[in-house]
Amino acid sequence: MNTNLLFLTFLLFMIVSCNSTDNKLVADVYETSAGGNKLTKVSGFTPEKNSSIIKLAPQQKFQTITGFGGSFTEASASLLNRLSKGKRDTIIQAYFSDKGANYSLTRTHMNSCDFSLGQYSYSPVEDDIHLEHFTIKEDQEDLIPMIKDALKVSKDGFKIIASPWTAAPWMKDNNAWVGGKLLPKYYDTWALFFSKYINAYKKEGIDIWGFTVENEPLGNNSNWESMHFSPDEMTNFVQHHLGPRLEKDTHQVKILGYDQNREDLKEWVDSMYQTEASSNYFDGTAIHWYASTYEVYAKELQYAHYKAPSKYLIQTEACIDSQIPVWKDDAWYWRKEATDWGFDWAQEKDKHLHPKYAPVNRYARDMIGCLNNWVDGWVDWNMVLDTQGGPNWFKNWCIAPVIVDPKKDEVYFTPLYYTMAHFSKYIRPDATIIGLENSDIELKVTAAENTDGSIAVVVFNEGTTQKSFKLSLGEKESTITISAQAIQTILINTI
Repeated sequence: MNTNLLFLTFLLFMIVSCNSTDNKLVADVYETSAGGNKLTKVSGFTPEKNSSIIKLAPQQKFQTITGFGGSFTEASASLLNRLSKGKRDTIIQAYFSDKGANYSLTRTHMNSCDFSLGQYSYSPVEDDIHLEHFTIKEDQEDLIPMIKDALKVSKDGFKIIASPWTAAPWMKDNNAWVGGKLLPKYYDTWALFFSKYINAYKKEGIDIWGFTVENEPLGNNSNWESMHFSPDEMTNFVQHHLGPRLEKDTHQVKILGYDQNREDLKEWVDSMYQTEASSNYFDGTAIHWYASTYEVYAKELQYAHYKAPSKYLIQTEACIDSQIPVWKDDAWYWRKEATDWGFDWAQEKDKHLHPKYAPVNRYARDMIGCLNNWVDGWVDWNMVLDTQGGPNWFKNWCIAPVIVDPKKDEVYFTPLYYTMAHFSKYIRPDATIIGLENSDIELKVTAAENTDGSIAVVVFNEGTTQKSFKLSLGEKESTITISAQAIQTILINTI
């Protein structure tokens, strides 16, 4: 072969190689799987025949992300206080440092809730209409220290949504912790309660970003702390009492209405946003997922968004409920063995909405489904529970992403922790959900563009076979393999 031919061959090889490199989509891939990966960085994918196609469309912009995270409860906080300092610090770092899940949106309860050690109110003195005896002393030992420790390790900080389960019994028509309604003569007192709470927490160095007006206003069959509102009653309370009170006291805080299951969204947003005056003080809508173990209620979420496109739509509570935690058995969290409250107690016509399910599947499918239907924030329930699924004064056992055995000073990070981190760690506040095309209906996919220009793509494969897909962004493309029963976050640095 002569010299010119050798040179031309080399030149052609270099051109092909450069074009191949220029067209390759460079990304970091992190996977959690039933096979054992735990937010593990994976690479070296081998292309397969008939790969699916996921095509990103960043020019299509949807909602702006508020954040992801979990809830500060007295139950979780008290357990942290029973662990060694080393184990306590490990959990706080895992949730709130940028090396961990980096939670950005959280929730806590005002007064007691079912995941408290007992029942209490910040307004313990009857007929104290001006709340001169208002006190948050019940939060001083457990709850407030946990929040402060989290703030110390959080590089970017996080938003806190506070929610009441009930007013003190003396403000209600049934004079009880569970059920009943707020007496109209105490509407102004209850509005003042929210303002006092902001001030009390601010003195502790804790800023409250937002409120939900009432946790589960439709009730919980009077099992634990609750207080009932109809849609119009809540709208009236916010429009004429809570909103004006917070405005008068110059509190820059968000008010989220509803705060219960998605199937009833329509009647609530219709009331909240009926007129300009009624919607003026509502900054958004809060929702829960307990109506079904698999149904996202996309139509209801779409309706709520288009009813008030500029308002927040935040999932404020979710958990594996009515279930005692399974200890140090990762495989269980990928199997369809868990049951929820509705498996036993739902009406016959609704039983199909509550089959047995795999906990990881439920979290991953719901979070992706929510993000693809205008939800801008997603908050888990308890961050830490014990091996019984408590402490809980009502014995309403549930599972948290982190389970502890305080007697043995042991900590178990369940697969749910890593599932949450796939979203919270890589899709940051103020990111924008972007469009995409997905040729494989068996893969659940969502994508967001962060403010630094990076794009996070979350892919969930709940099937029992490995899958391959071509991920493309503009002219660039890369083939990626996802394990069976796995969730991946693919982080693309576009700069």
